[in-house]
Amino acid sequence: MDKFGKSAAQSRVEDLRLLTGHGRYVDDIAPENAWFVTFVRSPFGHARILGVDTSAALAAPGVKAVLTVEDLEAMGLSIGMTATVQTNRDGSKGAAPLRPLLAKGKVNYVGEAVAAVVAETLVQAKDAAELVEVDYEDLPAKIDLAPGGPTIHDEAPDNVAYDFSEGDADKVEAAIAAAAHVVTMPIGDNRIIVNSMEPRGCYAEPMEGGRLHVCVNGQGVWGLKNALARVFGEDAGTFRVTNPDVGGGFGMKGFTYPEYYVCAAAARKLDHPVRWMSERTEAMLTDNGGRAVDAVCTLAFDKDHKITAYKVEGLSNLGAYNSEFGQMIQSFLWARVLMGTYDVQTTLLNVKGIYTNTVQVDAYRGAGRPEAIYALERMMDYAARQLGTDPWTLRRKNFIPVSAFPYTSATGEKYDVGDFNKVLSRVEIECDRAGFPARRAASASRGKLRGQGLCYYIESILGSPEEDATVEFQEDGTVLLYVGTQSGGQGHETVFAKFLSDQTGIPLDSIRVIQGDSDRIARGGGTGGSRSVTTQNNATLAAVTRLVSGFGAMIAEEAGVDPAEVSFDDERFRVAGSNLTPTMLEAAEMARAKGRDDLLKITETATLPGRSYPNGGHVCEVEVDPATGQVTVERYTVVDDFGNLINPMLAEGQVHGGVAQGLGQALSEQVVYDENGQLLTATFMDYGMPRAADLPLIDFTSEPVPSTANIMGMKGCGEAGTVGSMAAVANAVMDALWQAGVRQADMPFTPHRVWAMLNDAKRDAA
Repeated sequence: MDKFGKSAAQSRVEDLRLLTGHGRYVDDIAPENAWFVTFVRSPFGHARILGVDTSAALAAPGVKAVLTVEDLEAMGLSIGMTATVQTNRDGSKGAAPLRPLLAKGKVNYVGEAVAAVVAETLVQAKDAAELVEVDYEDLPAKIDLAPGGPTIHDEAPDNVAYDFSEGDADKVEAAIAAAAHVVTMPIGDNRIIVNSMEPRGCYAEPMEGGRLHVCVNGQGVWGLKNALARVFGEDAGTFRVTNPDVGGGFGMKGFTYPEYYVCAAAARKLDHPVRWMSERTEAMLTDNGGRAVDAVCTLAFDKDHKITAYKVEGLSNLGAYNSEFGQMIQSFLWARVLMGTYDVQTTLLNVKGIYTNTVQVDAYRGAGRPEAIYALERMMDYAARQLGTDPWTLRRKNFIPVSAFPYTSATGEKYDVGDFNKVLSRVEIECDRAGFPARRAASASRGKLRGQGLCYYIESILGSPEEDATVEFQEDGTVLLYVGTQSGGQGHETVFAKFLSDQTGIPLDSIRVIQGDSDRIARGGGTGGSRSVTTQNNATLAAVTRLVSGFGAMIAEEAGVDPAEVSFDDERFRVAGSNLTPTMLEAAEMARAKGRDDLLKITETATLPGRSYPNGGHVCEVEVDPATGQVTVERYTVVDDFGNLINPMLAEGQVHGGVAQGLGQALSEQVVYDENGQLLTATFMDYGMPRAADLPLIDFTSEPVPSTANIMGMKGCGEAGTVGSMAAVANAVMDALWQAGVRQADMPFTPHRVWAMLNDAKRDAA
């Protein structure tokens, strides 16, 4: 069998359904008789709750219930959400304050849910929510990203949630002290709102036997299923969790949220289906945000410009509470690719997580790796300027050489393969670097500043390396493939069906992918960390191997030969010395006729032996108008090493989407809270989402170095576009502005910010 598929472009089979209005999104399929849930949310960033009066709301037309945290406790629910906490540098655990399902005693960010109103119609629920009277005592808000300020949680003195360190501090400081050159720069990574096309939503409905069905537009079902069992104090089998079609997740939908538990509690209490769908401003107030980290970075070099040490001192904004993985993003996950593609073993990462009176911050496309690569690649570019050398040459000089693989990084990552010089040389050709001086001169002739920026990234694929796959042959000749991952728009139905088709010869249109149902699929790892394609197809490959073996033995028995004389060539079984050549579907019909049900539905579990490490080069060219500060992206080139590609078309689509999100953060996206914790960017009138006109054509080229960490030679690609794009854009803008005397520039590069940088530089020069 061709273990990595046919590597052919295949249009997405799900697009016809999704683009013609036949998608099954959570708000489309909620039970018609479901009652509506609306949440009463805090208007304060920080305040004590002195009392909640729900009597008027309860008496309002159509209202079925009003729930507060006391009601949840009276139902016997465990009201605290859980989250992973970091290990501090002194060995203690990070702070773990209570994060209640509904506010208890205090509110800690604008938008925190205080009560839930259930009514027959959405209008009735909203009207009744206005009648809930909450008596607040306003408290000073903690907004800045620094230790100290008004205390949010008693468990976190100075609002420090964790104090993480990885590396040898003494060794790093000694290397810096002995270095021929030392370059230091502060780097800000601006906070964003994820803004998936489909906001969060859910419905909950009672089932027979006291069970409860919770449908949520998430990134997997088993985490919520187990969490519901913990919160309700019941067996996990009591709950069925499903994910229908999902309109974008990007990490933000990979977690549980209070609304899901509260809706489940309402359905259980009322013995009736309930539904909730977030509105856009509600989503901007309550969805987990991303990034939000400030760092001071230092690179030490010897006289030949070889890096001798790298140190990062960071402050991470966690928001008001720990989200499920919030403490891990800018600490443990940042550390996975701390030193990127460079051959340096002397590194140090120190990060403190800070609570603020803002909504929680957690994983956003890339989860720590974009932040790490952004800081490192900004430093490489800045260092080249300070050292008076070429930034491409500086990278080449410090790349991990091909001969060093497999390579264990300073933070313990085991890079299996890599040829970074090869990929960089390809992107140098593809971006026409040689023609850049002429393009810069042409821009200058029009009074514009032109800059070119390079980022060479690497990312570590995250999540469980284990996954299940079930293949079931139906009587009508179709095949069901059950998967443990969850599509949020990436094209999984196409990728997984095509891979099974490639391996078995089963026609693509005969395969249907089943996902997102905890009753139909025993377990799974969900989607996140670019894990889906490698882990799921690895499991599918194991299932196919079992099918070939089982059907082969059956065919051998039928032909009266030894099983070793039966082979399979991805399309047909063949028996030596015989004209018996059944397809996989024909073999399944033979098995059905023989009563061999054991061959008609099989499940296999497979575990990847190691992570894969996609990497590549992004080159961005921008033009800056000094009169207005407007930044225009003129050219964008990507050369990626994703190993063997199953579907190049979908891989390119993933890169395009990732680059768009990185460009959005770099050019226009910025979360702004005022000193009282009020979100000033809570609508699309105020928050700078990138538009189509902001995005260039993106040139994508594959330069594969097949992974040795899986039999298929694949590397994940879902987050790579974002990991590489922010620094490429920022370095391009810096290259343009450097000509005008600007020496420090941070995202987002909005016209006003860029105009101010240019004018400040002009004033300083005068």
